[in-house]
Amino acid sequence: MKIYPVILSGGSGTRLWPLSRAALPKQLISVVGQRTMLQDTVTRVNNWPQVMPPLFVCGNDHRFMVAEQMREIGVKPLGIMLEPVGKNTAPAVAAAAHLLAKRDPDAVMLVLPADHVINDVEAFRDAVSRASEAVAGGALATFGILPSTPETGYGYIRRGKQVDGVGDAFVVDKFVEKPDLATAKAFLEEGSYSWNSGMFLFKATDYLEELNTHRPDIAAPVEQAVAKGYEDLDFCRLDQASFEATPSESIDYAVMEKTRKAVVVLADIGWSDVGSWSALWAVQESDGNGNVSRGDVLLQDVSNTLVRAESRMVAALGVEDLIIVETDDAVLVAHKDKVQDVKKIVDSLKSSGRSEHLHHKRVFRPWGSYESVAEGERFQVKRIIVKPGEKLSLQMHHHRAEHWVVVSGTALVTRGEEVKLLSENESIYLPIGVTHRLENPGKLPLHLIEVQSGSYLGEDDIVRFEDIYKRV
Repeated sequence: MKIYPVILSGGSGTRLWPLSRAALPKQLISVVGQRTMLQDTVTRVNNWPQVMPPLFVCGNDHRFMVAEQMREIGVKPLGIMLEPVGKNTAPAVAAAAHLLAKRDPDAVMLVLPADHVINDVEAFRDAVSRASEAVAGGALATFGILPSTPETGYGYIRRGKQVDGVGDAFVVDKFVEKPDLATAKAFLEEGSYSWNSGMFLFKATDYLEELNTHRPDIAAPVEQAVAKGYEDLDFCRLDQASFEATPSESIDYAVMEKTRKAVVVLADIGWSDVGSWSALWAVQESDGNGNVSRGDVLLQDVSNTLVRAESRMVAALGVEDLIIVETDDAVLVAHKDKVQDVKKIVDSLKSSGRSEHLHHKRVFRPWGSYESVAEGERFQVKRIIVKPGEKLSLQMHHHRAEHWVVVSGTALVTRGEEVKLLSENESIYLPIGVTHRLENPGKLPLHLIEVQSGSYLGEDDIVRFEDIYKRV
């Protein structure tokens, strides 16, 4: 049996704002350890016997970051499939199933969200092994986490009779929505409920058959989206019109709650979906006072608190049960009981037209990154880093001029018909309306300071004539 990990990386992670943002959501950030959550998810299933390279499903805006993060850990993906628009998990998994079934009619999919924490990898492998026994008999398996507390932030699965010959695997009796506290306590005492992990194992063809039976309105347009899809660089693009016509639905609602083939495999694996700051506090090691800290943090008379400092020293004095998160452009202070409402802050930022919910001051691009270091009326200063061998698009601006100063590395600059090589401490001026391009021909990162001046300095004042990344 060949198992193909399908990594779902389409979430925006708004509940971990201000660390997680639309342009750089939590799965692409180092939240718990040194690697990003996406890298941890892939590392967890890497080098297993019978486990194939991973297939990713992600949004268009994150495609280069997913590819780069896999390069960093030495993993060559089976593919990176791009959703034209987010439609929840049922269509995303169906698209992946079509691709895998075409490649291998017996392909078994291990569907994993990219932003979960699993502390006991050996127990996780054992759970997958047990689930594969049920899947070999035609089952669609989900993983039920043994509950330790009456958690109201998770859905639940009630298990029925045991599956013959498979340890700790049960027929699914029913799925239950997120309960209130009293109901969650009753579930814990009753003993036949587990947390719904959102992880699955099934044959690609079995999933497609059940989806076609129970939700043909999803199955048909997804199949068409895959059939009309095409390769773009290292990515697989789905047909936009077909995928946009697909109803948005989760696997649970579309298939698992309707099929008679659903089984739940119990898993005690140190799992968390890290769905809030309090959940992140709970899965990390704390000091003797129950505090979890990261970065340049100073605590005095503090207890049961998470403090995360990203860009400067943060001090806390005489507080308890708080979440304090500092980034270079925002600070969150919240009581642990209120962290589920962080999304309300994000919604407020959206409605007021601010940008702090979208991206950090450092913005990543396929060629590197840029960061605003100063701005005022009619001017802006940015720090630009271009990776070795990469280049920006050939472009021009209608409303701003730019002055580039090389801090370190080598820059190959196109300015109109002129091509010029610049070294450290050299500079060049780019007038309004002049076609230009920046490249790094060297083997080291190019660090450059850009000074913009003009009547409008927005990122949408870019006219691209040529782009190796095929951005519109």
